[in-house]
Amino acid sequence: MYVIGLTGGIGVGKSEVSATLERLGASIIDADREGHAAYAKGTIGWRRITALFGDDMLTEELEIDRRKLGQLVFGNAQAMGWLNSAIHPIIRDRIEAQLGQFRALGCEVAVVDAAVLIQAGWDDLTDEVWVVKAPSEIVAERVAQARGLKTWEVLGRINAQQELVQEAEAKAGVVIDNTGSMEELHDTIAQLWKDRNLPVR
Repeated sequence: MYVIGLTGGIGVGKSEVSATLERLGASIIDADREGHAAYAKGTIGWRRITALFGDDMLTEELEIDRRKLGQLVFGNAQAMGWLNSAIHPIIRDRIEAQLGQFRALGCEVAVVDAAVLIQAGWDDLTDEVWVVKAPSEIVAERVAQARGLKTWEVLGRINAQQELVQEAEAKAGVVIDNTGSMEELHDTIAQLWKDRNLPVR
């Protein structure tokens, strides 16, 4: 089974690349979704987060308040480090388990879709890393329109990710420039798939 690690910053089109790969026949692992499952109510991850940050991180339904947690760790390197140390190993175990299931089912191509693929060290689970990128101005405009934010707010988030993105690009086997149209992006992914002789569904 060929495993592609897919990563990229906010608003660059990573989700569209993932969806295109799925249409071509890849089985997708969404690390963000696995992260949410990793600290669902009552899990080990849930207990770790409440031990680290207290019951203030819980909603009335006793679920982790993702918004409050995000506000706490964003811009706080120490808190982010604690969170990552607590949760990333659990997410990795979940990713490895899914990859094992895909292999057992005879899947030929899998994608690990993860914004923190490189930083978390999950790239060693993949055969090749693909990074999606786009100019900051284009990304800020896309995200601002989609989420109802101000462009300057989005630029702040983009700038905060720059070091992570550069690190990912340095390790990537493929850098996908999503500056053009959606059709051009789809054509690029189809060509990358063809170049690797991957089976079309």
